[in-house]
Amino acid sequence: MGSLRTAGTAQRLALPESSSTYLLQELKMIWDEVGQEENERERILEELEQECQEVYRRKVNSANMLRIQLHQSLAESEAEFTNLLLSLGERSFPGRPEKMNGTLKEQLNSITPALQEMQMKKEARLKQFTEVQTEVQRIASEIAGRSENEVVTVNEDDLSLKKLEEHQSELQRLKREKGDRLCKVEEYKVLICNFAKIMGMDPSNVLASVHPSLLIGANEQQKKNISDDILNKLNTMVQQLKEEKNHRLEKLHSLGKALTNLWNILDTTMEERQPYGQINIFSLTSANGMLGPGSLRLEKIQQIESEVHRLDQLKASKMKELFIKKKAEIEEICKISHMDVPYQTEMDNIMELIMSGDVDHDNLLKTMDGYIYKTKEEATSRKEIMDKVEKWITSCDEERWLEEYSRDERRYSVSRGAHRHLKRAERARIIANKIPGLVELLIEKTEIWEHGRKKIFYYDELPLLEMLKQYMLTLKEKEEERCRQRENKKVQTQLVKRNENSFISRPNTGCSRPSSRGFNTSHRSTSFSSHRVSSVDQQPISDNSAEKDMHIRKVRDRSMQSKVGNNRSCTVHDEDKTSGVSTKQGLSSI
Repeated sequence: MGSLRTAGTAQRLALPESSSTYLLQELKMIWDEVGQEENERERILEELEQECQEVYRRKVNSANMLRIQLHQSLAESEAEFTNLLLSLGERSFPGRPEKMNGTLKEQLNSITPALQEMQMKKEARLKQFTEVQTEVQRIASEIAGRSENEVVTVNEDDLSLKKLEEHQSELQRLKREKGDRLCKVEEYKVLICNFAKIMGMDPSNVLASVHPSLLIGANEQQKKNISDDILNKLNTMVQQLKEEKNHRLEKLHSLGKALTNLWNILDTTMEERQPYGQINIFSLTSANGMLGPGSLRLEKIQQIESEVHRLDQLKASKMKELFIKKKAEIEEICKISHMDVPYQTEMDNIMELIMSGDVDHDNLLKTMDGYIYKTKEEATSRKEIMDKVEKWITSCDEERWLEEYSRDERRYSVSRGAHRHLKRAERARIIANKIPGLVELLIEKTEIWEHGRKKIFYYDELPLLEMLKQYMLTLKEKEEERCRQRENKKVQTQLVKRNENSFISRPNTGCSRPSSRGFNTSHRSTSFSSHRVSSVDQQPISDNSAEKDMHIRKVRDRSMQSKVGNNRSCTVHDEDKTSGVSTKQGLSSI
Protein backbone atom coordinates (compact mmCIF):
# COMPACT_ATOMS: atom_id res chain seq x y z
CA MET A 1 0.00 0.00 0.00
CA GLY A 2 2.87 2.22 0.88
CA SER A 3 4.46 1.39 -2.45
CA LEU A 4 1.26 2.21 -4.25
CA ARG A 5 1.09 5.40 -2.39
CA THR A 6 4.70 6.11 -3.20
CA ALA A 7 4.00 5.24 -6.83
CA GLY A 8 0.86 7.25 -6.67
CA THR A 9 2.79 10.10 -5.18
CA ALA A 10 5.39 9.82 -7.93
CA GLN A 11 2.71 9.63 -10.53
CA ARG A 12 0.90 12.46 -9.09
CA LEU A 13 4.09 14.45 -9.22
CA ALA A 14 4.22 13.67 -12.89
CA LEU A 15 0.71 14.93 -13.40
CA PRO A 16 -0.06 18.57 -13.32
CA GLU A 17 -0.17 19.64 -9.74
CA SER A 18 -3.36 21.48 -9.94
CA SER A 19 -5.48 18.89 -11.69
CA SER A 20 -4.38 15.68 -9.93
CA THR A 21 -4.34 17.25 -6.44
CA TYR A 22 -7.73 18.76 -6.89
CA LEU A 23 -9.17 15.52 -8.12
CA LEU A 24 -7.71 13.47 -5.22
CA GLN A 25 -8.96 16.03 -2.73
CA GLU A 26 -12.37 16.02 -4.29
CA LEU A 27 -12.38 12.17 -4.27
CA LYS A 28 -11.33 12.14 -0.60
CA MET A 29 -14.06 14.60 0.30
CA ILE A 30 -16.56 12.45 -1.49
CA TRP A 31 -15.29 9.29 0.28
CA ASP A 32 -15.44 11.10 3.66
CA GLU A 33 -18.89 12.32 3.01
CA VAL A 34 -20.04 8.93 1.88
CA GLY A 35 -18.16 7.06 4.50
CA GLN A 36 -16.28 4.87 2.17
CA GLU A 37 -14.37 2.16 3.80
CA GLU A 38 -10.66 2.20 3.91
CA ASN A 39 -10.26 -1.07 1.97
CA GLU A 40 -12.51 0.12 -0.68
CA ARG A 41 -10.58 3.31 -0.91
CA GLU A 42 -7.31 1.43 -1.34
CA ARG A 43 -8.80 -0.84 -3.96
CA ILE A 44 -10.08 2.15 -5.91
CA LEU A 45 -6.73 3.89 -5.62
CA GLU A 46 -5.00 0.74 -6.89
CA GLU A 47 -7.33 0.63 -9.85
CA LEU A 48 -6.57 4.26 -10.49
CA GLU A 49 -2.85 3.48 -10.43
CA GLN A 50 -3.28 0.55 -12.82
CA GLU A 51 -5.36 2.65 -15.15
CA CYS A 52 -2.73 5.37 -15.04
CA GLN A 53 0.04 2.85 -15.77
CA GLU A 54 -1.86 1.55 -18.77
CA VAL A 55 -2.28 5.05 -20.10
CA TYR A 56 1.40 5.70 -19.55
CA ARG A 57 2.32 2.39 -21.21
CA ARG A 58 0.24 3.21 -24.29
CA LYS A 59 1.85 6.57 -24.53
CA VAL A 60 5.33 5.10 -24.17
CA ASN A 61 4.61 2.47 -26.78
CA SER A 62 3.32 5.11 -29.12
CA ALA A 63 6.38 7.20 -28.55
CA ASN A 64 8.60 4.16 -29.03
CA MET A 65 6.89 3.36 -32.34
CA LEU A 66 7.42 6.93 -33.42
CA ARG A 67 11.08 6.67 -32.53
CA ILE A 68 11.38 3.42 -34.45
CA GLN A 69 9.72 4.96 -37.47
CA LEU A 70 12.03 7.93 -37.32
CA HIS A 71 15.06 5.63 -37.09
CA GLN A 72 13.75 3.59 -40.04
CA SER A 73 13.00 6.70 -42.12
CA LEU A 74 16.40 8.08 -41.30
CA ALA A 75 18.07 4.79 -42.25
CA GLU A 76 16.08 4.54 -45.47
CA SER A 77 16.89 8.13 -46.34
CA GLU A 78 20.54 7.52 -45.71
CA ALA A 79 20.45 4.29 -47.73
CA GLU A 80 18.58 5.96 -50.59
CA PHE A 81 21.02 8.84 -50.49
CA THR A 82 23.92 6.43 -50.60
CA ASN A 83 22.36 4.52 -53.52
CA LEU A 84 21.76 7.75 -55.39
CA LEU A 85 25.38 8.69 -54.90
CA LEU A 86 26.47 5.30 -56.20
CA SER A 87 24.09 5.28 -59.17
CA LEU A 88 25.02 8.83 -60.13
CA GLY A 89 28.69 8.01 -59.70
CA GLU A 90 29.34 10.70 -57.09
CA ARG A 91 31.37 10.24 -53.93
CA SER A 92 29.66 12.94 -51.83
CA PHE A 93 27.05 15.64 -51.91
CA PRO A 94 27.84 19.15 -50.73
CA GLY A 95 24.41 19.73 -49.16
CA ARG A 96 24.66 16.72 -46.85
CA PRO A 97 26.04 17.39 -43.25
CA GLU A 98 29.10 15.40 -42.40
CA LYS A 99 27.96 14.65 -38.81
CA MET A 100 24.40 13.90 -37.79
CA ASN A 101 23.61 15.75 -34.47
CA GLY A 102 20.38 16.50 -32.64
CA THR A 103 17.18 14.53 -32.33
CA LEU A 104 15.95 12.04 -34.87
CA LYS A 105 13.54 14.49 -36.34
CA GLU A 106 16.29 17.07 -36.65
CA GLN A 107 18.56 14.56 -38.32
CA LEU A 108 15.76 13.50 -40.66
CA ASN A 109 14.94 17.10 -41.48
CA SER A 110 18.58 17.83 -42.17
CA ILE A 111 19.00 14.95 -44.71
CA THR A 112 15.64 15.34 -46.46
CA PRO A 113 16.60 18.39 -48.62
CA ALA A 114 19.80 16.72 -49.83
CA LEU A 115 17.85 13.56 -50.59
CA GLN A 116 15.24 15.47 -52.57
CA GLU A 117 17.93 17.27 -54.52
CA MET A 118 19.62 13.95 -55.31
CA GLN A 119 16.31 12.51 -56.48
CA MET A 120 15.75 15.46 -58.80
CA LYS A 121 19.29 15.05 -60.11
CA LYS A 122 18.62 11.36 -60.71
CA GLU A 123 15.45 12.16 -62.60
CA ALA A 124 17.29 14.65 -64.77
CA ARG A 125 20.13 12.15 -65.36
CA LEU A 126 17.61 9.43 -66.13
CA LYS A 127 15.92 11.68 -68.66
CA GLN A 128 19.26 12.31 -70.35
CA PHE A 129 19.97 8.57 -70.49
CA THR A 130 16.53 7.92 -71.93
CA GLU A 131 16.93 10.56 -74.64
CA VAL A 132 20.43 9.40 -75.59
CA GLN A 133 19.56 5.71 -75.63
CA THR A 134 16.35 6.38 -77.56
CA GLU A 135 18.30 8.26 -80.22
CA VAL A 136 20.98 5.54 -80.28
CA GLN A 137 18.35 2.86 -80.70
CA ARG A 138 16.56 4.83 -83.43
CA ILE A 139 19.72 5.38 -85.46
CA ALA A 140 20.85 1.81 -84.89
CA SER A 141 17.45 0.62 -86.09
CA GLU A 142 17.81 2.74 -89.25
CA ILE A 143 21.27 1.34 -89.89
CA ALA A 144 20.18 -2.22 -89.19
CA GLY A 145 16.90 -1.80 -91.03
CA ARG A 146 14.78 -2.79 -88.02
CA SER A 147 11.50 -1.32 -86.81
CA GLU A 148 11.46 1.46 -84.18
CA ASN A 149 8.80 -0.04 -81.88
CA GLU A 150 11.24 -1.47 -79.36
CA VAL A 151 10.99 -0.10 -75.78
CA VAL A 152 14.10 1.62 -74.42
CA THR A 153 15.21 0.23 -71.04
CA VAL A 154 17.57 2.35 -68.93
CA ASN A 155 19.76 0.74 -66.29
CA GLU A 156 19.06 2.91 -63.22
CA ASP A 157 21.85 1.28 -61.27
CA ASP A 158 24.45 3.04 -63.35
CA LEU A 159 23.57 6.64 -64.18
CA SER A 160 27.07 7.98 -63.89
CA LEU A 161 28.46 10.68 -66.11
CA LYS A 162 31.01 8.20 -67.48
CA LYS A 163 28.24 5.92 -68.66
CA LEU A 164 26.35 8.88 -70.08
CA GLU A 165 29.45 9.95 -71.98
CA GLU A 166 29.81 6.43 -73.37
CA HIS A 167 26.23 6.54 -74.66
CA GLN A 168 26.80 10.00 -76.06
CA SER A 169 29.99 8.82 -77.81
CA GLU A 170 28.06 5.87 -79.26
CA LEU A 171 25.38 8.31 -80.39
CA GLN A 172 27.96 10.53 -82.10
CA ARG A 173 29.52 7.51 -83.80
CA LEU A 174 26.13 6.35 -85.04
CA LYS A 175 25.34 9.86 -86.26
CA ARG A 176 28.60 9.95 -88.23
CA GLU A 177 27.92 6.50 -89.63
CA LYS A 178 24.40 7.57 -90.52
CA GLY A 179 25.77 10.66 -92.24
CA ASP A 180 28.27 8.57 -94.16
CA ARG A 181 25.55 6.15 -95.17
CA LEU A 182 23.29 8.99 -96.27
CA CYS A 183 26.15 10.38 -98.35
CA LYS A 184 26.70 6.97 -99.91
CA VAL A 185 22.99 6.65 -100.63
CA GLU A 186 22.99 10.07 -102.27
CA GLU A 187 26.10 9.20 -104.29
CA TYR A 188 24.50 5.96 -105.44
CA LYS A 189 21.31 7.81 -106.30
CA VAL A 190 23.25 10.39 -108.34
CA LEU A 191 25.12 7.64 -110.20
CA ILE A 192 21.92 5.71 -110.84
CA CYS A 193 20.18 8.82 -112.12
CA ASN A 194 23.11 9.67 -114.42
CA PHE A 195 23.37 6.14 -115.81
CA ALA A 196 19.61 5.93 -116.24
CA LYS A 197 19.45 9.25 -118.12
CA ILE A 198 22.35 8.32 -120.39
CA MET A 199 20.68 5.01 -121.26
CA GLY A 200 17.22 6.55 -121.64
CA MET A 201 15.71 4.95 -118.50
CA ASP A 202 13.39 6.43 -115.85
CA PRO A 203 15.50 7.01 -112.66
CA SER A 204 12.44 6.85 -110.37
CA ASN A 205 11.55 3.38 -111.61
CA VAL A 206 15.11 2.19 -111.07
CA LEU A 207 15.22 3.64 -107.51
CA ALA A 208 11.78 2.27 -106.67
CA SER A 209 12.93 -1.18 -107.71
CA VAL A 210 15.63 -0.94 -105.00
CA HIS A 211 13.46 0.59 -102.20
CA PRO A 212 10.50 3.02 -102.21
CA SER A 213 12.10 5.24 -99.54
CA LEU A 214 14.82 6.24 -102.04
CA LEU A 215 12.40 8.25 -104.17
CA ILE A 216 12.72 12.02 -103.98
CA GLY A 217 9.00 12.56 -103.34
CA ALA A 218 8.68 9.83 -100.72
CA ASN A 219 6.47 10.27 -97.65
CA GLU A 220 8.18 12.16 -94.84
CA GLN A 221 6.93 9.60 -92.31
CA GLN A 222 8.76 6.93 -94.24
CA LYS A 223 12.32 7.16 -93.05
CA LYS A 224 15.15 6.56 -95.45
CA ASN A 225 16.47 3.06 -95.22
CA ILE A 226 20.24 3.18 -94.91
CA SER A 227 20.83 -0.43 -93.92
CA ASP A 228 23.62 -2.60 -95.25
CA ASP A 229 21.10 -4.45 -97.39
CA ILE A 230 19.99 -1.24 -99.10
CA LEU A 231 23.60 -0.13 -99.62
CA ASN A 232 24.45 -3.52 -101.12
CA LYS A 233 21.42 -3.34 -103.39
CA LEU A 234 22.34 0.18 -104.47
CA ASN A 235 25.94 -0.88 -105.11
CA THR A 236 24.73 -3.88 -107.11
CA MET A 237 22.38 -1.68 -109.12
CA VAL A 238 25.19 0.81 -109.83
CA GLN A 239 27.48 -2.00 -110.97
CA GLN A 240 24.76 -3.43 -113.20
CA LEU A 241 24.02 -0.05 -114.74
CA LYS A 242 27.74 0.61 -115.18
CA GLU A 243 28.24 -2.74 -116.91
CA GLU A 244 25.20 -2.12 -119.07
CA LYS A 245 26.53 1.34 -119.94
CA ASN A 246 29.97 -0.05 -120.82
CA HIS A 247 28.36 -2.82 -122.83
CA ARG A 248 26.21 -0.37 -124.76
CA LEU A 249 29.15 1.99 -125.18
CA GLU A 250 31.39 -0.78 -126.54
CA LYS A 251 28.59 -1.95 -128.77
CA LEU A 252 28.03 1.60 -130.01
CA HIS A 253 31.77 2.02 -130.65
CA SER A 254 31.97 -1.26 -132.55
CA LEU A 255 28.84 -0.40 -134.51
CA GLY A 256 30.19 3.07 -135.26
CA LYS A 257 33.48 1.63 -136.43
CA ALA A 258 31.73 -1.02 -138.50
CA LEU A 259 29.36 1.57 -139.94
CA THR A 260 32.25 3.89 -140.85
CA ASN A 261 34.12 1.03 -142.52
CA LEU A 262 31.00 0.03 -144.42
CA TRP A 263 30.48 3.64 -145.53
CA ASN A 264 34.04 3.80 -146.79
CA ILE A 265 33.86 0.41 -148.48
CA LEU A 266 30.50 1.04 -150.13
CA ASP A 267 31.18 4.75 -150.88
CA THR A 268 28.00 5.83 -149.11
CA THR A 269 26.80 9.34 -149.86
CA MET A 270 26.59 12.08 -147.23
CA GLU A 271 22.79 12.07 -147.46
CA GLU A 272 22.70 8.45 -146.40
CA ARG A 273 25.21 9.07 -143.59
CA GLN A 274 23.32 12.09 -142.20
CA PRO A 275 20.94 10.21 -139.81
CA TYR A 276 23.91 8.47 -138.13
CA GLY A 277 26.40 11.33 -138.15
CA GLN A 278 26.46 11.70 -134.32
CA ILE A 279 28.12 8.34 -133.78
CA ASN A 280 31.54 9.89 -134.32
CA ILE A 281 30.70 12.56 -131.71
CA PHE A 282 29.83 9.83 -129.23
CA SER A 283 33.12 8.11 -129.95
CA LEU A 284 35.05 11.31 -129.24
CA THR A 285 33.25 12.32 -126.05
CA SER A 286 33.00 8.84 -124.55
CA ALA A 287 36.71 8.79 -123.68
CA ASN A 288 36.15 11.70 -121.23
CA GLY A 289 32.86 10.29 -119.95
CA MET A 290 30.86 13.20 -121.39
CA LEU A 291 27.80 11.42 -122.65
CA GLY A 292 24.58 13.29 -123.12
CA PRO A 293 21.13 12.14 -121.95
CA GLY A 294 19.76 9.36 -124.13
CA SER A 295 23.04 8.92 -125.99
CA LEU A 296 23.06 5.20 -125.18
CA ARG A 297 19.36 4.65 -125.69
CA LEU A 298 18.56 1.08 -126.61
CA GLU A 299 16.32 2.13 -129.50
CA LYS A 300 19.13 4.16 -131.06
CA ILE A 301 21.59 1.28 -130.75
CA GLN A 302 19.08 -1.10 -132.30
CA GLN A 303 18.52 1.35 -135.15
CA ILE A 304 22.26 1.58 -135.82
CA GLU A 305 22.56 -2.19 -135.53
CA SER A 306 19.84 -2.72 -138.13
CA GLU A 307 21.62 -0.27 -140.45
CA VAL A 308 24.91 -2.11 -140.00
CA HIS A 309 23.12 -5.40 -140.71
CA ARG A 310 21.62 -3.95 -143.88
CA LEU A 311 24.97 -2.63 -145.05
CA ASP A 312 26.60 -5.96 -144.15
CA GLN A 313 24.20 -7.75 -146.44
CA LEU A 314 24.89 -5.20 -149.15
CA LYS A 315 28.63 -5.58 -148.58
CA ALA A 316 28.31 -9.36 -148.71
CA SER A 317 26.65 -9.14 -152.13
CA LYS A 318 29.30 -6.67 -153.33
CA MET A 319 32.07 -8.83 -151.93
CA LYS A 320 30.53 -11.86 -153.59
CA GLU A 321 30.57 -10.04 -156.91
CA LEU A 322 34.15 -8.92 -156.30
CA PHE A 323 35.17 -12.44 -155.31
CA ILE A 324 33.53 -13.92 -158.41
CA LYS A 325 35.32 -11.33 -160.55
CA LYS A 326 38.69 -12.13 -158.97
CA LYS A 327 38.04 -15.84 -159.22
CA ALA A 328 37.08 -15.46 -162.89
CA GLU A 329 40.35 -13.62 -163.45
CA ILE A 330 42.28 -16.51 -161.90
CA GLU A 331 40.34 -19.03 -163.99
CA GLU A 332 41.00 -17.03 -167.14
CA ILE A 333 44.74 -16.99 -166.38
CA CYS A 334 44.64 -20.74 -165.77
CA LYS A 335 42.64 -21.33 -168.95
CA ILE A 336 45.11 -19.37 -171.05
CA SER A 337 48.02 -21.20 -169.44
CA HIS A 338 46.26 -24.61 -169.60
CA MET A 339 46.89 -25.10 -165.88
CA ASP A 340 44.70 -26.31 -163.03
CA VAL A 341 42.93 -23.66 -160.96
CA PRO A 342 44.95 -23.29 -157.71
CA TYR A 343 43.59 -22.58 -154.24
CA GLN A 344 40.21 -24.09 -155.12
CA THR A 345 39.57 -25.28 -151.56
CA GLU A 346 40.64 -21.95 -150.09
CA MET A 347 38.37 -20.02 -152.44
CA ASP A 348 35.44 -22.31 -151.58
CA ASN A 349 36.06 -21.57 -147.89
CA ILE A 350 36.20 -17.84 -148.65
CA MET A 351 32.85 -18.10 -150.42
CA GLU A 352 31.34 -19.76 -147.34
CA LEU A 353 32.75 -16.99 -145.15
CA ILE A 354 31.31 -14.37 -147.48
CA MET A 355 27.87 -15.97 -147.25
CA SER A 356 28.11 -16.05 -143.46
CA GLY A 357 29.46 -12.46 -143.30
CA ASP A 358 32.60 -13.36 -141.33
CA VAL A 359 35.20 -12.08 -143.81
CA ASP A 360 36.86 -8.69 -143.89
CA HIS A 361 36.89 -6.68 -147.09
CA ASP A 362 40.58 -5.77 -146.87
CA ASN A 363 41.57 -9.34 -146.05
CA LEU A 364 39.52 -10.60 -148.96
CA LEU A 365 41.21 -8.18 -151.36
CA LYS A 366 44.66 -9.03 -150.04
CA THR A 367 44.00 -12.75 -150.20
CA MET A 368 42.54 -12.73 -153.71
CA ASP A 369 45.22 -10.36 -154.99
CA GLY A 370 47.79 -12.70 -153.50
CA TYR A 371 46.18 -15.64 -155.28
CA ILE A 372 46.13 -13.70 -158.56
CA TYR A 373 49.77 -12.68 -158.14
CA LYS A 374 50.87 -16.25 -157.43
CA THR A 375 48.79 -17.55 -160.34
CA LYS A 376 50.31 -14.98 -162.70
CA GLU A 377 53.77 -15.80 -161.39
CA GLU A 378 53.22 -19.50 -162.04
CA ALA A 379 51.76 -18.76 -165.47
CA THR A 380 54.83 -16.64 -166.24
CA SER A 381 57.10 -19.49 -165.17
CA ARG A 382 55.17 -21.81 -167.51
CA LYS A 383 55.18 -19.40 -170.47
CA GLU A 384 58.38 -20.66 -172.09
CA ILE A 385 57.25 -24.27 -171.82
CA MET A 386 53.74 -23.40 -172.99
CA ASP A 387 55.11 -21.64 -176.06
CA LYS A 388 57.05 -24.76 -177.01
CA VAL A 389 54.02 -26.95 -176.24
CA GLU A 390 51.96 -24.85 -178.65
CA LYS A 391 54.75 -25.15 -181.20
CA TRP A 392 54.80 -28.92 -180.63
CA ILE A 393 51.03 -29.16 -181.08
CA THR A 394 51.25 -27.10 -184.30
CA SER A 395 54.08 -29.33 -185.55
CA CYS A 396 52.00 -32.41 -184.80
CA ASP A 397 49.14 -30.92 -186.80
CA GLU A 398 51.49 -30.34 -189.71
CA GLU A 399 52.84 -33.88 -189.41
CA ARG A 400 49.36 -35.32 -189.42
CA TRP A 401 48.45 -33.21 -192.45
CA LEU A 402 51.61 -34.46 -194.18
CA GLU A 403 50.65 -38.06 -193.49
CA GLU A 404 47.16 -37.48 -194.82
CA TYR A 405 48.65 -35.73 -197.86
CA SER A 406 51.07 -38.60 -198.45
CA ARG A 407 48.16 -41.05 -198.51
CA ASP A 408 46.36 -39.00 -201.13
CA GLU A 409 46.72 -40.71 -204.60
CA ARG A 410 45.93 -37.50 -206.42
CA ARG A 411 48.65 -35.38 -204.83
CA TYR A 412 50.75 -35.44 -208.05
CA SER A 413 47.86 -34.80 -210.35
CA VAL A 414 47.84 -31.61 -212.36
CA SER A 415 45.16 -29.58 -210.64
CA ARG A 416 44.60 -26.04 -209.50
CA GLY A 417 46.56 -25.26 -206.28
CA ALA A 418 48.63 -28.46 -206.39
CA HIS A 419 51.91 -26.49 -206.23
CA ARG A 420 50.79 -24.81 -202.98
CA HIS A 421 50.18 -28.24 -201.42
CA LEU A 422 53.62 -29.33 -202.54
CA LYS A 423 55.24 -26.30 -200.90
CA ARG A 424 53.25 -26.89 -197.70
CA ALA A 425 54.22 -30.56 -197.75
CA GLU A 426 57.87 -29.53 -197.99
CA ARG A 427 57.50 -27.15 -195.05
CA ALA A 428 55.55 -29.75 -193.09
CA ARG A 429 58.29 -32.32 -193.70
CA ILE A 430 60.92 -29.90 -192.35
CA ILE A 431 58.76 -29.16 -189.27
CA ALA A 432 58.07 -32.87 -188.68
CA ASN A 433 61.78 -33.62 -188.72
CA LYS A 434 62.32 -31.07 -185.93
CA ILE A 435 59.64 -32.59 -183.64
CA PRO A 436 61.94 -35.08 -181.81
CA GLY A 437 64.42 -32.36 -180.88
CA LEU A 438 61.59 -30.10 -179.79
CA VAL A 439 60.09 -32.83 -177.61
CA GLU A 440 63.45 -33.60 -176.01
CA LEU A 441 63.93 -29.91 -175.22
CA LEU A 442 60.43 -29.81 -173.72
CA ILE A 443 61.18 -32.85 -171.56
CA GLU A 444 64.37 -31.21 -170.30
CA LYS A 445 62.70 -27.88 -169.46
CA THR A 446 59.70 -29.61 -167.90
CA GLU A 447 61.95 -31.68 -165.64
CA ILE A 448 63.84 -28.53 -164.59
CA TRP A 449 60.54 -26.77 -163.88
CA GLU A 450 59.18 -29.67 -161.83
CA HIS A 451 62.44 -30.00 -159.88
CA GLY A 452 62.43 -26.28 -159.04
CA ARG A 453 58.72 -26.14 -158.17
CA LYS A 454 58.55 -29.53 -156.43
CA LYS A 455 55.35 -30.43 -158.27
CA ILE A 456 54.09 -31.93 -161.53
CA PHE A 457 53.59 -29.80 -164.63
CA TYR A 458 49.99 -30.34 -165.74
CA TYR A 459 48.59 -29.39 -169.11
CA ASP A 460 44.79 -29.40 -169.10
CA GLU A 461 44.75 -31.77 -166.10
CA LEU A 462 47.22 -34.16 -167.82
CA PRO A 463 50.88 -34.55 -166.75
CA LEU A 464 52.92 -33.00 -169.55
CA LEU A 465 56.11 -34.95 -168.87
CA GLU A 466 54.30 -38.26 -169.10
CA MET A 467 52.64 -37.17 -172.36
CA LEU A 468 55.98 -36.18 -173.85
CA LYS A 469 57.66 -39.43 -172.85
CA GLN A 470 54.75 -41.40 -174.24
CA TYR A 471 55.02 -39.43 -177.44
CA MET A 472 58.76 -40.15 -177.70
CA LEU A 473 58.04 -43.82 -177.14
CA THR A 474 55.46 -43.65 -179.92
CA LEU A 475 57.99 -41.99 -182.23
CA LYS A 476 60.50 -44.73 -181.45
CA GLU A 477 57.99 -47.46 -182.15
CA LYS A 478 56.97 -45.65 -185.31
CA GLU A 479 60.58 -45.48 -186.49
CA GLU A 480 61.11 -49.15 -185.75
CA GLU A 481 57.95 -49.98 -187.64
CA ARG A 482 59.16 -47.95 -190.57
CA CYS A 483 62.43 -49.89 -190.60
CA ARG A 484 60.55 -53.17 -190.60
CA GLN A 485 58.33 -51.93 -193.39
CA ARG A 486 61.35 -50.91 -195.48
CA GLU A 487 62.85 -54.37 -195.01
CA ASN A 488 59.56 -56.00 -195.97
CA LYS A 489 59.35 -53.73 -199.00
CA LYS A 490 62.83 -54.79 -200.15
CA VAL A 491 61.94 -58.46 -199.77
CA GLN A 492 58.68 -58.03 -201.65
CA THR A 493 60.45 -56.05 -204.40
CA GLN A 494 63.04 -58.79 -204.80
CA LEU A 495 60.25 -61.38 -204.95
CA VAL A 496 58.50 -59.46 -207.71
CA LYS A 497 61.70 -59.08 -209.71
CA ARG A 498 62.41 -62.79 -209.34
CA ASN A 499 58.96 -63.65 -210.63
CA GLU A 500 59.39 -61.27 -213.59
CA ASN A 501 62.78 -62.78 -214.47
CA SER A 502 61.39 -66.31 -214.38
CA PHE A 503 58.56 -65.28 -216.65
CA ILE A 504 60.89 -63.63 -219.19
CA SER A 505 63.28 -66.61 -219.29
CA ARG A 506 60.42 -69.06 -220.14
CA PRO A 507 60.67 -70.47 -223.84
CA ASN A 508 58.36 -68.90 -226.37
CA THR A 509 55.68 -71.10 -227.96
CA GLY A 510 53.29 -70.28 -230.75
CA CYS A 511 50.22 -70.90 -228.77
CA SER A 512 51.34 -68.98 -225.77
CA ARG A 513 53.16 -65.99 -227.15
CA PRO A 514 52.34 -63.03 -225.23
CA SER A 515 51.10 -59.98 -226.93
CA SER A 516 52.15 -56.51 -226.28
CA ARG A 517 48.84 -55.87 -224.71
CA GLY A 518 49.36 -58.64 -222.24
CA PHE A 519 52.79 -57.29 -221.33
CA ASN A 520 51.49 -53.90 -220.82
CA THR A 521 48.75 -55.25 -218.70
CA SER A 522 51.29 -57.14 -216.67
CA HIS A 523 53.33 -53.99 -216.29
CA ARG A 524 50.35 -52.03 -215.13
CA SER A 525 49.46 -54.80 -212.77
CA THR A 526 52.98 -54.77 -211.43
CA SER A 527 52.86 -51.02 -211.00
CA PHE A 528 49.52 -51.26 -209.30
CA SER A 529 50.83 -54.02 -207.10
CA SER A 530 53.85 -51.93 -206.22
CA HIS A 531 51.56 -49.05 -205.38
CA ARG A 532 49.45 -51.29 -203.19
CA VAL A 533 52.53 -52.64 -201.49
CA SER A 534 53.56 -49.10 -200.70
CA SER A 535 50.06 -48.56 -199.37
CA VAL A 536 50.47 -51.63 -197.20
CA ASP A 537 53.82 -50.27 -196.00
CA GLN A 538 52.13 -47.05 -194.97
CA GLN A 539 49.44 -48.83 -192.97
CA PRO A 540 51.40 -49.15 -189.66
CA ILE A 541 52.40 -45.54 -190.01
CA SER A 542 48.75 -44.69 -190.17
CA ASP A 543 48.15 -46.79 -187.04
CA ASN A 544 50.96 -45.03 -185.17
CA SER A 545 49.59 -41.74 -186.35
CA ALA A 546 46.21 -42.68 -184.92
CA GLU A 547 47.83 -43.41 -181.52
CA LYS A 548 49.64 -40.11 -181.62
CA ASP A 549 46.41 -38.35 -182.59
CA MET A 550 44.80 -39.70 -179.47
CA HIS A 551 47.34 -37.81 -177.30
CA ILE A 552 47.05 -34.70 -179.42
CA ARG A 553 43.29 -34.74 -179.10
CA LYS A 554 43.65 -34.77 -175.30
CA VAL A 555 46.00 -31.83 -175.50
CA ARG A 556 43.69 -29.83 -177.81
CA ASP A 557 40.65 -30.35 -175.56
CA ARG A 558 39.28 -33.10 -177.73
CA SER A 559 38.08 -30.57 -180.35
CA MET A 560 35.77 -31.47 -183.17
CA GLN A 561 38.42 -30.75 -185.70
CA SER A 562 40.67 -33.46 -184.21
CA LYS A 563 37.73 -35.83 -184.16
CA VAL A 564 37.04 -35.18 -187.85
CA GLY A 565 40.74 -35.71 -188.70
CA ASN A 566 40.78 -38.90 -186.70
CA ASN A 567 37.67 -40.22 -188.51
CA ARG A 568 39.21 -39.41 -191.88
CA SER A 569 42.43 -41.18 -190.81
CA CYS A 570 40.46 -44.23 -189.77
CA THR A 571 38.62 -44.22 -193.17
CA VAL A 572 41.88 -44.05 -195.10
CA HIS A 573 43.27 -46.77 -192.87
CA ASP A 574 40.32 -49.01 -193.74
CA GLU A 575 40.74 -48.30 -197.48
CA ASP A 576 44.46 -49.05 -197.24
CA LYS A 577 43.69 -52.23 -195.40
CA THR A 578 41.30 -53.29 -198.19
CA SER A 579 43.87 -52.33 -200.85
CA GLY A 580 46.50 -54.33 -198.98
CA VAL A 581 44.33 -57.41 -199.01
CA SER A 582 43.70 -57.08 -202.76
CA THR A 583 47.44 -56.54 -203.37
CA LYS A 584 48.28 -59.71 -201.44
CA GLN A 585 45.75 -61.60 -203.55
CA GLY A 586 47.31 -60.19 -206.78
CA LEU A 587 50.80 -61.22 -205.63
CA SER A 588 49.61 -64.72 -204.80
CA SER A 589 47.94 -64.98 -208.24
CA ILE A 590 51.17 -63.84 -209.89
